[in-house]
Amino acid sequence: MKPARISVVLMIVQVVIVASIGAQYVYQRWTRPRVWVRAVAPEARPVVSGRYLNLQLIVDGCQSTLPSAKAAAFPRDINGAAVQGPFGLVAGTIFRANLKVQNNRLIVINAAVDETDREGQPVIAMPGKPCDQMRLIHPVPFYIAENSIDAARLNPGQELWMEVTVPKAGPPRPLQLALKENGAWKTIAIQ
Repeated sequence: MKPARISVVLMIVQVVIVASIGAQYVYQRWTRPRVWVRAVAPEARPVVSGRYLNLQLIVDGCQSTLPSAKAAAFPRDINGAAVQGPFGLVAGTIFRANLKVQNNRLIVINAAVDETDREGQPVIAMPGKPCDQMRLIHPVPFYIAENSIDAARLNPGQELWMEVTVPKAGPPRPLQLALKENGAWKTIAIQ
């Protein structure tokens, strides 16, 4: 085969690969659940991030089972006995969890049978925070325009929210951002 034909065949193979990935993402947008999730900038920001916001998603872990009950503080009645209700956290812990959309919330369910299990997404439960404010460890990158907002410099009372598609496996896929202030939502243009 001539080098020109080899180049054309290689180019066609590469286009098919990229197109199949794009088709998979479009298919997931149509078939997988979408949900708005509160997003925050992680404390450690990369030195060079370009025009990408790297945002951690705040997820609800109240239906999850922590790897150790020692990390949880359960609500108690006046006699000190544990009662039904959402738990708080007394110690930070990291565990792997599956993502699920339920009642328009992104929830996490502990996926690990033992500590060597690698299923699901890593989640951090931070001390002093309620169980519905756990975070996905790996930030979700989101491309923003040159004149868009800086997530690290939000005014008091403002919250950043991200709409994501939740695939069967893997991290959430970002769709759009919105700024919430005084109960009003304003989507953020990305062009």
